[in-house]
Amino acid sequence: MTKAGQRADGPPRAADRIRATVRDLFYRQGIRAVGIEEIVERAGVTKPSLYRNFASKDELAADYMRDYDVEFWKRFDAIVAKHPDDPRAQILAYLSGVGERAQSANYRGCGMTNAAVEFPARDNPARLVAVENKRELRRRLTEMAKAMGAAEPEVLGDGLYLLAEGAYASGQLFGEGGPSRSLAAAADRMIKASLND
Repeated sequence: MTKAGQRADGPPRAADRIRATVRDLFYRQGIRAVGIEEIVERAGVTKPSLYRNFASKDELAADYMRDYDVEFWKRFDAIVAKHPDDPRAQILAYLSGVGERAQSANYRGCGMTNAAVEFPARDNPARLVAVENKRELRRRLTEMAKAMGAAEPEVLGDGLYLLAEGAYASGQLFGEGGPSRSLAAAADRMIKASLND
């Protein structure tokens, strides 16, 4: 593959075009708001082609979520790698990025959080991917809090997690200049209090 959805030996396959199309549509409009007709039209494929590649819209949504999950952790791990052996800097760099993204004009929040809200049924495939992503983020933040020597790492990890979720939501409401601009500063104060600096 060269670009997302394009093979080195030719044009993108139908499944790749569908995945690229729903990546944008599902994030911008919400998964439930996007119909199959719009997907096949924008992707330039037929309904039978879509259903040959994805058993149902729910499975297509779960596939979108799995792709989103991979991108999420690539971004997270790249930030962590820039600050080896410094969990405080890792957390603050991650939250700085979230705060900046949450102020951009085209920000629609965290796709994982949005999917969990859209699909309340606990066994929905897309929701299951979202829940696992959120559990892993909470676990990682708690591990970083432990590595910093926080007196109550679970409390600090949960607090940092809640700050990030607040930025995801408020970014959709306020955009530029909104509360997410203070995300990293608020996290730094929370960390200082937890470490008794």
